[in-house]
Amino acid sequence: MKRGRKTNEANSSSSAEAAEKGSKRHKATDEKTVALQRPDWANLLQDIILQVFQYLPLLDRAHASQVCRSWNQVFHMPDLWRCFEFELNQPATSYLRATHPELIKQIIKRHSNHLQYVSFKVVDSSKESAEAACDILSQLVNCSLKTLGLISTARPSFMDLPKSHFISALTVVFVNSKSLSSLKIDDTPVDDPSLKVLVANNSDTLKLLKMSSCPHVSPAGILCVADQCHGLRELALNYHLLSDELLLALSSEKHVRLEHLRIDVVSENPGQTQFHTIQKSSWDAFIKHSPKVNLVMYFFLYEEEFDPFFRYEIPVTHLYFGRSVSKDVLGRVGMTCPRLVELVVCANGLRPLDEELIRIAERCKYLSAVGLGECEVSCSAFVEFVKMCGGRLSQLSIMEEVLIPDQKYSLEQIHWEVSKHLGRVWFPDMMPTW
Repeated sequence: MKRGRKTNEANSSSSAEAAEKGSKRHKATDEKTVALQRPDWANLLQDIILQVFQYLPLLDRAHASQVCRSWNQVFHMPDLWRCFEFELNQPATSYLRATHPELIKQIIKRHSNHLQYVSFKVVDSSKESAEAACDILSQLVNCSLKTLGLISTARPSFMDLPKSHFISALTVVFVNSKSLSSLKIDDTPVDDPSLKVLVANNSDTLKLLKMSSCPHVSPAGILCVADQCHGLRELALNYHLLSDELLLALSSEKHVRLEHLRIDVVSENPGQTQFHTIQKSSWDAFIKHSPKVNLVMYFFLYEEEFDPFFRYEIPVTHLYFGRSVSKDVLGRVGMTCPRLVELVVCANGLRPLDEELIRIAERCKYLSAVGLGECEVSCSAFVEFVKMCGGRLSQLSIMEEVLIPDQKYSLEQIHWEVSKHLGRVWFPDMMPTW
């Protein structure tokens, strides 16, 4: 009996030990399974981490770099720093987050030679933010930029700086880059001598130049750029820099075909700005050389200042009127702009534009986008305009207040009639009531 009891106890003890070992084995197996299923972020492929980092704001990117050694290595990879935007503002004047000064120092120290596509975004109008941008520019002596953009979302910013300070910083980039292909310097005190430095060092590579509202540049300065930079494909400037000589330089056999020319026609003080006239022969030579060019013109003029414009045929394709424009001017647009693709009229007054729209539909055979703001058009004339343009009107933005009901169509009927001629459902835009 005693021997049997001992045997049973021994068997029970062995079974318990076996069960415990089995339980431990299963537990270890489960832990391994969980460990295998849990993502190992430290061992992610660096190419994947690089893609994620490129979408992160700089401060978040810096915080992420502290997670592990692998992520920190990615943070310092040259590919991550080829394209970068410095955001600058003063905390006292803006609630927007700026690039942290310590991070800026680190970027310049360790990655300035990697920077290729750089922009400076000044999000407030403070002189201090613009000065900070110039200070950074002046330190980019070891980089070879391909693109540079100076963006000021609130004026005057860069225009408040001493001209010599700005030019000195910009010249550092012009001299050291040697391969600039894109330059956006709107609303800056850039001048003719600095453009000569740009041309001397980057004439073979410059393809895009945007420099609207640069009062220190003369027609001779921009002509120097056109004469030397034969690969220039996109150009944006104010009307006072446009000249017959410039159009002829852009039309020379050495010059590539221009793809995009934007001209801002701006008047700040009514009656105090004299606008010159460009010869028709210059426009003809230009369009013969670059037959597919997009010629974009923004007009911010007072009504009495339109006299020199639309007196003969010009090759404009996109036309924007930012201030009130008269019936007479819009009538001339229909007669002189056969290449017109897009027309936007912000305001006209209280005289219906029926005849003018019909004329534009008759003469502008490529018109595909129209926007009308504070204007008036009878519903019948508008339906006739859409009928003449047909399905080529891919964009039609008309405020409901523009359309005046008449004997033929009410506002309820015009929706169906216009939709029928467009071949798609269309509704007029409505002014929000909040």
